[in-house]
Amino acid sequence: MRKTTTFALLATALIALGCGAGSTDEAGSTGADSDSAAKGEDKPAKTAKIGQAVRDGKFEFTVKSNKCGVAKVGTDLLGEKAQGQFCLVTLNVKNIGKEAQLLDGSSQKAYAADGTEYSSDTGAAIYANKNAETFLNEINPGNQVTGVVVFDIPKNVKLAKLELHDSMFSGGVTVALS
Repeated sequence: MRKTTTFALLATALIALGCGAGSTDEAGSTGADSDSAAKGEDKPAKTAKIGQAVRDGKFEFTVKSNKCGVAKVGTDLLGEKAQGQFCLVTLNVKNIGKEAQLLDGSSQKAYAADGTEYSSDTGAAIYANKNAETFLNEINPGNQVTGVVVFDIPKNVKLAKLELHDSMFSGGVTVALS
C-alpha cells in the first residue's frame, strides 16, 4: 500500500464533504458554463493546445508543459516514488470570476489515446509543488497561480489529453498534449 500523507487524507475528507464543489454565484450556480446550461444549449467542445488559454467556469487554464517519465518527486528525505511513471503537467490558472474560487487539483483528469482516464496524484503533487499551488488553493478574482498537477500512469502509456475543471461539477475543457 502506498504511503499517504496526513495532508492528503485531510484534503480528501474535505473534498468528500463538498468543499471542492466550487463557489456559487447569486443564482446558485457553480459557474461552470451555467448560462448555456440553463438555456439548454450544447456548446461544442473546444480543444486547446499547450500554451493556449482555455476557460472553464471561473478559471482560465494555460498548460505550460508536460513532462513524463519521472520516477520520483520531492527530495531524498521527503518524496514519493511513482508506481509507474509520473507525468508532471505545469499549468497556469487565473481566476476570471468576480469572487474567490477554490482550485482543486483532484478535479483534473488525464487521458491516454485509447480513452483510459487517469486521476491526479494529490499526494505526489504536494512534493512536486513548493507552495502546493494546485491543490485546494483559493484564488481571488484577477489573481493567478502556476503549479504542477501530477499523474501516476503506467510506464508504457503516453498521455494524449487533459480535461481541466474549475470544480468537480464543471463541464471541463480539453487540452491536447501532442
